[in-house]
Amino acid sequence: MAGKEKYVFDRTRMEFRKVTRSMWSMIWKGLRYFLVTASLAVVYYIVFSLVINTDSERKLKRDIQMYERLYGEMSRKEELVGEVLEGLKEKDEEIYLQLFNSSSPDLGGMDTEGLLSAIDSVDDKDITNYVGKKLDLLEISSSRVEDNMVRVLAALDSGGVKSLPPMTNPLNNFSYARTGASVGKRINPFYKVSATHGGLDLISQQGEPVYAAADGVVKYVEHSSKGLGNVVAIDHGNGYVTSYAHLENTRVSKGQKVTRGKQIGQVGMSGNSFAPHLHYEVRRDSVRLDPLNHMFASVTPEEYIGMIFMSSNTGQSMD
Repeated sequence: MAGKEKYVFDRTRMEFRKVTRSMWSMIWKGLRYFLVTASLAVVYYIVFSLVINTDSERKLKRDIQMYERLYGEMSRKEELVGEVLEGLKEKDEEIYLQLFNSSSPDLGGMDTEGLLSAIDSVDDKDITNYVGKKLDLLEISSSRVEDNMVRVLAALDSGGVKSLPPMTNPLNNFSYARTGASVGKRINPFYKVSATHGGLDLISQQGEPVYAAADGVVKYVEHSSKGLGNVVAIDHGNGYVTSYAHLENTRVSKGQKVTRGKQIGQVGMSGNSFAPHLHYEVRRDSVRLDPLNHMFASVTPEEYIGMIFMSSNTGQSMD
């Protein structure tokens, strides 16, 4: 069955004429229909998004409000922490000036941006040569370490090593930031002149336990109100002797055998001591050694580097 056809009355010819549709009129009608439909869809979407909120949108809005409050609180806390850090920095500077007669060391990191820009300015060929030389040096160093390890193991197997050197920190729970001056020329805190400092200052609270750094026999115990004050010296064999000075008290006697970790006294400030600390010395065959070289076994590599940095940048001793 054919569809209904549309007719119009032609007044000129006084007759009904069949309406014919051109292709352009059909296209224009379809285009108008599409535009009206698309416009209504846009209007519906705008009304829906502005008036009606989904559960996800409501949750996101609540999260945004919460984060806005948290951001404000965090900003205030950041300002407060910054003020506290500035105050601590000033106090730290004051303490270093009073104790060590020098400014507090700067523990800032390396400027990676400057390093990268410097590398970018170097020719690729030069970088290759530089890296090659470094690898050669590392290979030589590693071979030396391997040779030394072979000799150490051979000495242990042959019984040539009767006892190991003292390799532990005489204080427990020690932070590298409490490292004072080590062996070398340092400013004396009492006379304010350069003098030889024969040990390592380990800053600590008065009364903190002091422990033997290794197995050994107590060589001597001294009690004095001058010089290094109360001192305990321990003979560890193979020529190694450690001494612990400015003790508040001693808990061992001459000739007593002690094991590593045995408490031998407490931190004090007996004798000529500027503040409570342990003056720790290591000798081998009467030659003074840097105690820092005998502590890496009881600290992490990062702490050991920090201890070396602090000891080398501390210009004044505490005794």
